[in-house]
Amino acid sequence: MVSIEITMVLEKPIVIDCRDHLHGRLCSIVAKELLAGQKIILVRCEEMVISGSLVRNQTKYQYFRQKRMNTNPARGPYHFKSPARIVWRTIRGMVHQKTARGQAAIGRLSTFEGVPHPYDKVKRKVVPAALRVVRLKPGRNYTRMGDLATNVGWKHGELVSKLEDKRRAKSEVYFQKKKASAALKEKAVEAAAGELAKVNEVLAAAGY
Repeated sequence: MVSIEITMVLEKPIVIDCRDHLHGRLCSIVAKELLAGQKIILVRCEEMVISGSLVRNQTKYQYFRQKRMNTNPARGPYHFKSPARIVWRTIRGMVHQKTARGQAAIGRLSTFEGVPHPYDKVKRKVVPAALRVVRLKPGRNYTRMGDLATNVGWKHGELVSKLEDKRRAKSEVYFQKKKASAALKEKAVEAAAGELAKVNEVLAAAGY
């Protein structure tokens, strides 16, 4: 008997900008989409936020990092320091990765700090249900994932910030060129409007 593997075909991969999204809410939404067969790329994970002050989250993560295997600590569990891997590990725990379905789901996920190529030229989306301004009361404390990762040993925060500044500068130049091109096109259409009206009158008189 020949077994035929059927794969679910969904829309093209979704790129989500994690800036100012709440960590737990966004991860749970992404986990459900991954289990449904959707491929998702998360960018700017260092800009994701966690509710609570930095001291509180730092203390909680410190206790989490103390979890070790009794017989051989080198075998794990492994605690990551970079924001992208912290987010990846959170979602891994939500898709039940010890099953084949969970392994396939986590294989459809990619996480990055900053916005690397080619995702800097792709339309990025947000998830309104996970935005901090929607879900967190005004005045409540929150912590940037990048700040938490830096306090537990991540050493590439400044580099990512510099690369992001360069990307924003390039994006601004591209946007200004696009805006100027659109303005020129609009002027050309207005200038040709009179001539097009005359051509339409001639064609109407000729019975076309």
